[in-house]
Amino acid sequence: MTTVTARHILVELEEVCQDLKDQIEAGADFAKVAAEFSACPSGQAGGGSLGKFPRGKMVKEFDDVCFTGELNKIHGPVKTDFGYHLIEITSRED
Repeated sequence: MTTVTARHILVELEEVCQDLKDQIEAGADFAKVAAEFSACPSGQAGGGSLGKFPRGKMVKEFDDVCFTGELNKIHGPVKTDFGYHLIEITSRED
């Protein structure tokens, strides 16, 4: 079974999500941005870390990115019922 390790930032607005992505790509620390802006408890607890998880544990839009996206790249904004996510996939194992 394939698993991924990922971290994310969740915000309400697409524009905010894109702005945070721009900041991270310009050198801002993902974990610090997650701690300050993410609406998900993972932002405060672990810099946005979701740990390791199998396909099907997250909502489809999120899963699709995690199991097909390029590693160590910031993906997003990704829209789900929860809001807009920035996703970084840090590892994928079969």
